[in-house]
Amino acid sequence: MKALQFPLARITIGFLAGILVAYYFQPNPHLVFTLLFIAFCAFSVAYFISKNKIVNPIYFGFLTHLLAFGIGTTNQIIHTNSFQKTNYIHSSGIFDKPHLVSVTIREKLRSSSFNDRYIVLVNQVDHSVNTGRILLNIRKDSLNHPFEIGTHLQISSNAYQNLPAKNPNQFDYGKYLEGKKIYAQLYADVSEIKVGSVIEKDVWYYTSKLRTKIIRNLEKTHFNKDELNVAIALILGQQQEISPEIIKDYQFAGAVHILSVSGLHIGFILLFVTFLLKPFPNTRRGSFIKLIIILASLASFGLIAGLAPSVLRSVTMFSFVAIGMYLRRSTNIFHTLLVSMLLILLVQPSFLFDVGFQLSYVALFFILWLQPLLAKLWKPKNGIVNYFWEILTVSFAAQIGTLPLSIYYFHQFPGLFFVTNLIIIPFLTVIMALGVLVMVLAAFDLVPVFLAKSLEWCIFILNKIINSIASVEQFIFRDIPFNLQFLLSVYLLIIATVIWFKRPSFNRLALALIAIIIFQITYFNTHWTIQNQRELMVFNSKKNTLIAERNGRNVTLHANDSLLKASSKNVPLSNYLMGNFSQLTSKKKLQNLLYFNGNKILIVDSLGVYPTDIRPDIVVFTQSPMINFERFLQITKPKMVVADASNYRTVQKLWEATCLKEKIPFHSTGEKGFYRLE
Repeated sequence: MKALQFPLARITIGFLAGILVAYYFQPNPHLVFTLLFIAFCAFSVAYFISKNKIVNPIYFGFLTHLLAFGIGTTNQIIHTNSFQKTNYIHSSGIFDKPHLVSVTIREKLRSSSFNDRYIVLVNQVDHSVNTGRILLNIRKDSLNHPFEIGTHLQISSNAYQNLPAKNPNQFDYGKYLEGKKIYAQLYADVSEIKVGSVIEKDVWYYTSKLRTKIIRNLEKTHFNKDELNVAIALILGQQQEISPEIIKDYQFAGAVHILSVSGLHIGFILLFVTFLLKPFPNTRRGSFIKLIIILASLASFGLIAGLAPSVLRSVTMFSFVAIGMYLRRSTNIFHTLLVSMLLILLVQPSFLFDVGFQLSYVALFFILWLQPLLAKLWKPKNGIVNYFWEILTVSFAAQIGTLPLSIYYFHQFPGLFFVTNLIIIPFLTVIMALGVLVMVLAAFDLVPVFLAKSLEWCIFILNKIINSIASVEQFIFRDIPFNLQFLLSVYLLIIATVIWFKRPSFNRLALALIAIIIFQITYFNTHWTIQNQRELMVFNSKKNTLIAERNGRNVTLHANDSLLKASSKNVPLSNYLMGNFSQLTSKKKLQNLLYFNGNKILIVDSLGVYPTDIRPDIVVFTQSPMINFERFLQITKPKMVVADASNYRTVQKLWEATCLKEKIPFHSTGEKGFYRLE
């Protein structure tokens, strides 16, 4: 790990730590700026004194890391839009009533079943100048005309704040949007939108127009829609129109990474442009011209691909590689990786929390660090065999590195990933070469039909191969329970083991054994904690009531007959079982009375029938029973009232007001999420 001895590596670690602290703890901005000023002053004093060698270098190094930490913290605070006073979330009553919101369309997202979705920039709220990003949902109509990037819109609508996950272990879409600096959503019909006459023609507008031009020229060649959408994803990084079935196939085959532009694609662009520029003389002037053309090509490709996190990372890193090639210096690729990461996070620190960004960097690191070790295990003499062995070792290195992170986020693992990569990577080289050529020609309105059809057939074959691999469902491992403690302990184990294999020694063996012990402690501690837990969950289920009782790893489901039969397909229940390392051991038809941990739980359904001679601790209302709620509370005198999402919202509001009057706690799963009783 000589890379860690590089000063910038330690500075980057301090910078990353600062971003993480600012993101998770959200300290007061004034305190952060004050600490940065103190750290900068201390660093400056130490720097000038250290020239005379009076200060111990240890102190200077510590202050350097402290300054890097302060810059990281400050950078995250500065780039957190919610701290900016002009952000729309600080507008008075923004979430309480309709406002006239003026926006500019920045990015088109994948449409849902009912809405076209855009990321828009806020310009004004009513008559006040505001800023920020918001998610605009436009209900589809029969005409379904998409808006161009840069279009100005005026919308009279309510802004809805992002809501947290309503069920345990559910994907938190609100937090995901917040990571994208989107704090609210707007919903509108086309008839409620006033379209501005002026379009903002910035770099986003022109790159969008260029992509649209390329797509339309390809459509004129009668390019099959499914293959065209995959081609646009492979070459231009735009996945909005790919069908869910194709994406699912790529996920199950372990090849979804090729649908987003990453290092594989940008590296090919670098090699392709370098090959085209071979006729240029290798003089100082000729090399400089080649460098400018390469950097311009990479930057142009990044803009056309929409500047996604993976694109930014790859373009930045390979730009440094190109500069290193021009300077004719042996560029340490680990240093290049660190510099590209540092520059990207200086501009956009929120990328650190992007799953694709994390997976890309981890994959690249393990390819560079682990693949040479795997390649040494066998040295094939045959050139073709050696080529496929290199592909296999690269695939295994990347998969070993990203496996814990992938399971942590997605809880599934494609077992045939190595077969997929062995088959598609050589094939992908042909597709990329042909695809880039076709896209460039399409940008100039020159699309030879035979080239377009060749690309279409190549992608058709690629999709068939992916579909065949994905159809072998026995090798797709799903719903794998994995928490943060497992993630950290597994990475510690992998890194310690690789360090020992690279240069075996007693100390490194001891480190690997300690990592194994830590993993075992994590495993047994997790299962001991789960085994000693008891809880009852009322889920946020709109159509049916869903109650789960967990005793250690064993879960009993209480629901109606239809839900009991389809329990294996119930997503909230599956997420709950997976997140708690549990299994469904019994199913019971929902009764009107439950007992849990000394608590008497009364369930009142649509019939509105309830006993008057009991005093329940908790009452759960389902299916909007028509009863005199105030009289019910006076008769039963419960300690807690819970209403799940199967009740009408208007009825729940009345219940909540009555509970407030009677001073009884009220919990609506539609507003507060699931209810847990321990």
